[in-house]
Amino acid sequence: MAGLSCGIVGLPNVGKSTLFNALTSNQAAASNYPFCTIDPNVGIVDVYDPRLQVLSDISHSRKLIYASMQFVDIAGLVAGASQGEGLGNQFLANIRETDAIVHVVRCFDSGDIVHVTGKVNPIADIEVINLELALSDLQMAENVILRLEKQVKGKKELQTAIDCLQRVKAHLNDNKPVRTLELSLEELESIKSYPFLTAKKVLYAANVSEKELPEMENAYVQQVREYAHAEGNSVIPICAKLEEEIAQLPLSERTEFLQSLGLSESGLQRLIRTSFSMLGLITYLTTGEIETRAWTIQRGLKAPEAAGKIHTDIQKGFIRAEVVAYDDMLTYKGRTGAREMGKVRMEGKEYVVKDGDVILFMHS
Repeated sequence: MAGLSCGIVGLPNVGKSTLFNALTSNQAAASNYPFCTIDPNVGIVDVYDPRLQVLSDISHSRKLIYASMQFVDIAGLVAGASQGEGLGNQFLANIRETDAIVHVVRCFDSGDIVHVTGKVNPIADIEVINLELALSDLQMAENVILRLEKQVKGKKELQTAIDCLQRVKAHLNDNKPVRTLELSLEELESIKSYPFLTAKKVLYAANVSEKELPEMENAYVQQVREYAHAEGNSVIPICAKLEEEIAQLPLSERTEFLQSLGLSESGLQRLIRTSFSMLGLITYLTTGEIETRAWTIQRGLKAPEAAGKIHTDIQKGFIRAEVVAYDDMLTYKGRTGAREMGKVRMEGKEYVVKDGDVILFMHS
């Protein structure tokens, strides 16, 4: 996984574009990333991690490379999107490729910003979008079933997929998202090439006005919390307007500005951290004179697979991993000091990598 990818959805006038613009205002130049072209509605954001600068100072690294996160702004999502209303269908296709969905929900009253249905009702808004995602999934399930039924003769594995898709279809028809359907490992494997929108985890970004700072709580946010809790999803209150203001400040002034408002970190940092934990992701670190870098992996990955994120050759030729906890790197001023204090561990193929491990891989 090169980085985490989140699709941002929401009705018009909920603050989605404001949030997207704030998130991607420091967008890295596309040429730094292994993509040929980047659509105008895709932004890549560095995942700020203060540990990198500390390690870089110890190692005198020539450059820092943060983990990255890709945001896809799904514009044109309105009631009827699954039938092609607005710009619906082409954008629903974009979101199928993402790891998770950030659903921006309007949780503020404003005489200046008209609500698309005339009144603020976060739960009704959520249900409009969720219905469109479910209808799009239903359409996909029906199309795939028709296609597979033509190919199934003599192919037993396709029958497993068809039976599973029939269950998915019935579940969606009951107005339930795919993520709440219990599937066996065999069933999951049979449909893994069909990326259902409602199978993805959702993070609700409850967009409040600046009046609600610093608590960012109100009756609307509470409604969204209860709804998300029932679904097993997460909520993060955010003030998109504030994020836009923060994005325009030099990096050196942001902390002080946030503190003046009674906040310890930006909404973007909270959004990314919550997305990471929601998807079971962690970061391990490498450091040296050339670069200090963060690598994003799935929690629970063993050392050889983690090494494979750097290069498949390192995974194939893995001998061992020399691991130092980040706090020990800090306390003993680097790997040499940590080694003298017996804080460097040699780990083998079964070692499960932890967040903040600073690793040097030995390979043939």
